[in-house]
Amino acid sequence: MNNTRNEIKSYIAAKGWKMVDLVEALKNYGINTTPQALSNKLSRDTIRYSEVKIIAKVIGYDLIWRED
Repeated sequence: MNNTRNEIKSYIAAKGWKMVDLVEALKNYGINTTPQALSNKLSRDTIRYSEVKIIAKVIGYDLIWRED
C-alpha cells in the first residue's frame, strides 16, 4: 500500500477537491498535468516535493517542518 498516495489524496478529498479541479488549479502555478498523470505520480511515489508544496497551498494547507 502506498502511504504517500493515500495521505495526499485524503487531504485533497478532505478539502472537497476533485483531481480534475486540482489539476486545473495547478496550471496557475506552472504545473501542466492531467488527473491520470498526477494520480500515477502519487501511486508510484515519484511526485516532486515542490509539487506537493504547491498542491498543499492550492487546497489550503501549509506544510510545516517541526522537530520531534
